[in-house]
Amino acid sequence: MYLKKLFFLFFVATIFSYGGGVLYSLDFTKQKDGDAKAWLRSKGFKFLLNANALSMKFSGGKLVISTTGNKAAMIGVKFPVGKHLKNIGSVKIEWGVDRFPKGANWASGNNRLAIGALLLLGTEKLSSGLPLGLNAAPYFLGPFIGEKESVGKRYFGKLYKEGGRYYCVSNKSAGATVVSNFNIDQKFNQAFKKPTPPLSAFAFQMNTKNTSGGAQAFIKKITFYSK
Repeated sequence: MYLKKLFFLFFVATIFSYGGGVLYSLDFTKQKDGDAKAWLRSKGFKFLLNANALSMKFSGGKLVISTTGNKAAMIGVKFPVGKHLKNIGSVKIEWGVDRFPKGANWASGNNRLAIGALLLLGTEKLSSGLPLGLNAAPYFLGPFIGEKESVGKRYFGKLYKEGGRYYCVSNKSAGATVVSNFNIDQKFNQAFKKPTPPLSAFAFQMNTKNTSGGAQAFIKKITFYSK
């Protein structure tokens, strides 16, 4: 997942402190239709792996991400030291999948997805499973929308077994808008049996490697809440 690269990204984030426990929110629904890459970069998003090869556009109040090929891509931001989201409780993501990659199936070991989030917590470096400490990264949780996966089930990736956990939050049919309320604090406590560190970074990923037909997904809004 190349999380080490994401972790070192610099993002000067705007932190919200409205009533109701909102720590940070990013809303794509009010953007005018058109290419989204310049706007995303202006907001501090960094493009990793094959992200530059993906189509990213605003359309109908959505950030639409798509590819027709086999790509592994991530766009992410990192909160500067001193602005990590402390007392993190949960995240609400409004998103969906228009086209799932054919052949993606976590149960059979083909851990591919049309859209997923990565939520990095703290700064402690944990092994990726590669030798010599290569690509060590902080703890992370990865909610994603699956097609064949079981909703609510916790999955492990091929790497980052020490500090990474993935969760299918929906397997609704293509085209449906999904509102995912993901309890970060609860999931972290259950998985790692320790207090939840502050949120230090987050990203969205698409991976169609070893699949066919490409993928298309959309995101409307992401909001982080305190406990």
